[in-house]
Amino acid sequence: MTAYVLSEVQFLDEELTARYRTLAQVAIEFHGGRYLVRGALPEVVDGVWDAGKRLVVLEFPSTERVREWYDSPEYAEARELSRSALRRRLLFVDGVE
Repeated sequence: MTAYVLSEVQFLDEELTARYRTLAQVAIEFHGGRYLVRGALPEVVDGVWDAGKRLVVLEFPSTERVREWYDSPEYAEARELSRSALRRRLLFVDGVE
């Protein structure tokens, strides 16, 4: 079943964020993932969204592949860098069959 990674992101350092994006993209693609939305400012039609935050949506073939990516050596450097580059809320969700 397809799985998704949803991320609400606030960029803290533009230079570090650019490096993070490069490293993360390589790891995501290596594990069969792809970006559906990358750093978008959503249009709020109901509720509240912090204007300083962006949205990222990734698609993976399965929840197992999401976990493999997140815990992988390929993503380790990007994950460590993310702690200084950005503040985020990261969610894993299964798609609908």
